[in-house]
Amino acid sequence: MDAAADIAEFLASRRARITPEQAGLPTYGQRRVTGLRREEIAALAGVSADYYRRLERGQVSGVSEQVLDALARALQLDDAERTHLFDLIRATSPVARRRARPAGRRVRPVVQRLLDQITAPAVVATDHGDLLAANALGRALYAPVFDSRERPASFARFTFLDPAAADFYPDWPQLASELVAVLRSQAGKNPYDRALQDLIGELSTRSAEFRTRWAAHDVRFHRTGRKRLHHPLVGDLDLSYETLTLDADHGLAMSLYTAEAASPSQQALDLLASWTATPDPLEQRPVGEVRGH
Repeated sequence: MDAAADIAEFLASRRARITPEQAGLPTYGQRRVTGLRREEIAALAGVSADYYRRLERGQVSGVSEQVLDALARALQLDDAERTHLFDLIRATSPVARRRARPAGRRVRPVVQRLLDQITAPAVVATDHGDLLAANALGRALYAPVFDSRERPASFARFTFLDPAAADFYPDWPQLASELVAVLRSQAGKNPYDRALQDLIGELSTRSAEFRTRWAAHDVRFHRTGRKRLHHPLVGDLDLSYETLTLDADHGLAMSLYTAEAASPSQQALDLLASWTATPDPLEQRPVGEVRGH
């Protein structure tokens, strides 16, 4: 990881997306730059142009929280972007490397028991998307990911490296962009996580779609949202999810999926649940037969 380069590219990418009109600035004639000029961001943030230029070169030693807050306002950063900026600044400190902790790779028995007692589909994954555990319905819901040829089971590897992902995720372009934005956020938060850096390197090498999205420097939180799936057994599902961090297990989180009561998606989940006790349900039912329900 090159923290200075990440800071420079992130600031430049955020500056490039803001138009003078969005910033409330007058425009005169044709502009030769995309977005705002460095001098304009500096003025909006209340710092000198030379000082901002140094920041955009990644020279952030001694920068104050007040200046960063002013920059966040000038660049119109949302909560995820503001957090990412502070994470990137923090990563330049020598203390950050000493404090780095790898994400856990084990699911404690008590967590597995909790999973098994949840009636909704539920999975436990690392903060960079490696699937470590699930209850029976979560395993059935994400069977294409768990059974993918890309190992270990991973949302990121499945999405970018398995051709089946395009069929499983009807909103693949949007989902792929959001997934990369989450990985960007995690990379800023955990810059010295070797497993995360290896994953980013692997995806960058093997997927042009990943490289394009990674270069955008977009970031987002992965807390709650909506996900559409096209399941090979029960067809289309429109689900809401909540992600809960496991505070006792660094880097692990539990995601739970629900559907609106009495909706076609809930009926599909009920059907999937009725088959989870059947060995290899995907092999027991012809896909064409099941999709007719």
